[in-house]
Amino acid sequence: MINPLRGMKDLAGSDAAKFNYFLDVASSVAKRYGYSYLETPILEDTALFKRSVGESSDIVNKEMYQFTDKGGNDVCMRPEGTAGVVRYFVSNKLDRAGGKYRYYYHGPMFRYERPQKGRLREFHQFGCESFGEASVYEDYMTIELIATIFDRLGIGYTLEINSLGCSECMPGYKESLVSYLESKKELLCEDCNRRIDTNPIRVLDCKVQSCKDELGDAPKITDNLCASCNKDFAKLKELLEQNGIKYSVNKNLVRGLDYYSKTAFEFVSSEIGAQNAIAGGGRYDRLVEFLDGKPTSAVGFAIGIERVMDLITLEDNKKEGYYIGAMDEVALDRVIGVAKELKVFDKAVVEYTPRKLKAHLKAADRVDARYCLVIGENELQNGTLWIKDLVQKQEETITLEELLKRNKQ
Repeated sequence: MINPLRGMKDLAGSDAAKFNYFLDVASSVAKRYGYSYLETPILEDTALFKRSVGESSDIVNKEMYQFTDKGGNDVCMRPEGTAGVVRYFVSNKLDRAGGKYRYYYHGPMFRYERPQKGRLREFHQFGCESFGEASVYEDYMTIELIATIFDRLGIGYTLEINSLGCSECMPGYKESLVSYLESKKELLCEDCNRRIDTNPIRVLDCKVQSCKDELGDAPKITDNLCASCNKDFAKLKELLEQNGIKYSVNKNLVRGLDYYSKTAFEFVSSEIGAQNAIAGGGRYDRLVEFLDGKPTSAVGFAIGIERVMDLITLEDNKKEGYYIGAMDEVALDRVIGVAKELKVFDKAVVEYTPRKLKAHLKAADRVDARYCLVIGENELQNGTLWIKDLVQKQEETITLEELLKRNKQ
């Protein structure tokens, strides 16, 4: 017997229902906020992620599904969605066209990491990326979009925000942070020591508890913001408060990727264990330039779909549509014809094997059909259909024309 690979799952049954329900809700909300759908390839040039996510990140260092293809190309399966969207934006010269562009996407991502609850090697993300808008109002609107999705899904959350500064205030902050970290080197983990030289701000994101304890009094970027960043961060907090979105400032929130600047945020849930982030994102005004594009303001987010599926509650299956069956072989062609007509209006599940009425009723119940429609010798002779409403417990014999007319009303 061949089983799925470790960290990869089949999607079926109630999980599939929740997955599709999430995508329906999230896509609907994104469209209302002016985003259009974009699908990028699963397989990309490895250089895309080394230059965007950053070679100092765990994703690039440890987790990518990377290989050389038959043409000798260094490729990998995408570990996250933003870089591919930015690659599309640049390769189609939209950075030079000017204007504002908003895209939403969803699909599978791949990271070779230790599987655990809510964290798989093949996982799915839903994300939105906005280009060409530098205003902090767009940062707020991005957060509001996520809050709207979770509110529609009935998912509780806590919002954490921070500012990572810009090219003006970040260099001075990094210098003071590195000086502080150097004094703590012997007390920090191996990853933290490596990051001091490669990307010191990531040390603040360490998940090792002993490192967290040691870094409690580390310098905070929010205490070192320039006037412009400080003004934007104050306005973001003001907008959240004015519009009833509760938040807390987490001065150690740096996000896991190298391309963020200014606004950073995470939505977290207390109901899914230690890996409690269910959405995250922020502003990344430098990423388009990192990928050879013209400097372009940008902000976006991603939601881990597997992370939120356990938080979604669906209503019990509602009975809907028709189950259509034949009492004997000669009625089967008529069953097929009726099903074709009804599919224009509703779901129609066809049973090809002739059965007795009782067996048809049980089968209709199993597929959650609202109506059991059966055709036998009498119905063929009379040009009628026998139908039972399995909710109202009522049955009738009518013509197809009468049934179609009823469905049109």
